[in-house]
Amino acid sequence: KPDNTAFKQQRLPAWQPILTAGTVLPAFFVIGLIFIPIGIGIFVTSNNIREYESNVFMYYGLSNFYQNHRRYVKSRDDSQLNGDNSSLLNPSKECEPYRTNEDKPIAPCGAIANSMFNDTLELYRIDNDTRTPITLIKKGIAWWTDKNVKFRNPTGDGNNLTALFQGTTKPVNWPKPVYMLDSELDNNGFINEDFIVWMRTAALPTFRKLYRLIERKNNLQPTLQAGKYSLEITYNYPVYSFDGRKRMILSTISWMGGKNPFLGIAYITVGSICFFLGVVLLIIHHKYGNRNTSADIPN
Repeated sequence: KPDNTAFKQQRLPAWQPILTAGTVLPAFFVIGLIFIPIGIGIFVTSNNIREYESNVFMYYGLSNFYQNHRRYVKSRDDSQLNGDNSSLLNPSKECEPYRTNEDKPIAPCGAIANSMFNDTLELYRIDNDTRTPITLIKKGIAWWTDKNVKFRNPTGDGNNLTALFQGTTKPVNWPKPVYMLDSELDNNGFINEDFIVWMRTAALPTFRKLYRLIERKNNLQPTLQAGKYSLEITYNYPVYSFDGRKRMILSTISWMGGKNPFLGIAYITVGSICFFLGVVLLIIHHKYGNRNTSADIPN
């Protein structure tokens, strides 16, 4: 039998809001008046993003690729990716069926790592039939917390990644092991930024991921001047099996990040709905709200 206390006998004081026209209608109008201007501002900023002169970001995009699948998202070992030596040689069972290959543990294990995007994109400017390569910066494309906190190479001799990953094997679909992703030590192994960017899974089946940065060098000239350019792609990543599409995107950024009209549209939609409902409820209240006030109450 519960104790005879206010909490267990449900005698605590309670407050229940009474929704009246005087409280609901102003709330709808205030939300509408706040959200609509914010949404318009965000939407206009997103559409005008190419007008800003700043660094240019190169993205690769994939369509019809479901990185948000529950089994796919779980198929990784965060302890292994964080440099834990025991997890390196004994990966989590969540990585199955990409946990081991030929009786050796896979590093990095799991379906996410195994499906890493590995096309190579190169951009050239063409002047009088002369091709000049555009410098594409491969560092600084990953989140700082990912690069410095979540992803670490195994502990040991940091100058000899081959020895650190000894006893492991590469993911099934990779052409080379993880310690050969880059020639620079601070961008190789689990801390390779292309790998880190890929491991941050996308929420929707059509997505883009940052590939390279084109840095602005001259404040008097745009990052990419008007002219003729050539894009060369080394095709390594097949998409026909899942009816997917690949694309390359060049974009600048604004105070709110890259181009993304969804947030502005969401604010405008919610604000418009609230404002519309406020008008409808105001009309209903004005027409029917006073009917019961004059009704006779029987003794």
